Amino acid sequence: MARLLFAGTPAVALPALDALVASRHQVVGVLTRPDSPTGRGRRTAASPVACRADELGLPVLRAPSLRDPGVRAAIAELGADCAPVVAYGALLPPELLDLPRLGWVNLHFSLLPAWRGAAPVQHSLLAGDDTCGATTFTIVEELDAGPVLGRLTEMIHRHDTTGSLLDRLSRSGADLLVATVDGLDDGVLVPSPQPSDGISYAPRLSVDDARVRWSDPGLAIDRRVRACTPSPGAWTTLDGVRLKLGPLRPEPIEVADPPPAGELRLSKNYVLVGSGTGCVLLGEVQPPGKRPMPAIEWVRGARLQPNARLGT
Repeated sequence: MARLLFAGTPAVALPALDALVASRHQVVGVLTRPDSPTGRGRRTAASPVACRADELGLPVLRAPSLRDPGVRAAIAELGADCAPVVAYGALLPPELLDLPRLGWVNLHFSLLPAWRGAAPVQHSLLAGDDTCGATTFTIVEELDAGPVLGRLTEMIHRHDTTGSLLDRLSRSGADLLVATVDGLDDGVLVPSPQPSDGISYAPRLSVDDARVRWSDPGLAIDRRVRACTPSPGAWTTLDGVRLKLGPLRPEPIEVADPPPAGELRLSKNYVLVGSGTGCVLLGEVQPPGKRPMPAIEWVRGARLQPNARLGT
């Protein structure tokens, strides 16, 4: 049995925390990001991991800076053998890496060395990958470059969003993380260096990255919207007003005499938008201050001008 310090912040880390608590090991503490403003009211709230740790009666360490000597002392005092990490949200300084004797073990949602960085699933969808996965590895100073301890592969379904894919990976990855900690504790895991070829990077997507460019090919638009769902949220504009967009459906399509890029074409039951290659079919639209609604419902209440064009 190993003593564990779990490090994580968002909801995607909860399956791993629950699985480790239910394992043969002892979770002696939880490291998470400080409380932060959230929601429309921007009220300060604890992270999902902090809330779950409180429910489980686990000590919680909220660290504004991991370079604070007091934080290092607090981590050392816990006497953890291993520190599993899932989406903690900050880089670990070198002075912390040698504290657990079995190391800091990260569960990363890509098949490393592909998509190192903060947004691997989003970039995998943007790139049109057929498969993705999860990798456990020992954290080193270089970003997501440590030796691999375990991995799993997941097929990307045609209509997957970042949300749906992360949900599956967080659950299967939780089992992978427990198996990795088991193997380290038993002394049977042999780390494997990452290859030097096939490295790609996945920086966090900005709000501007989520803006739909209607001159792009239809498949690229579809991928962008799915990659940005639910966060940072795909969007476009109409007459200077920002509209949030849900995933397109069911497929980017071609029609005779397609409209120009961004121009809306309406029928009784659906809303088409011109793209760089034919048309795409709008799914949900969310105007400012309103709920998401089917595109056809939005059109009926929007009083659009003839040849209205998105992206204006």
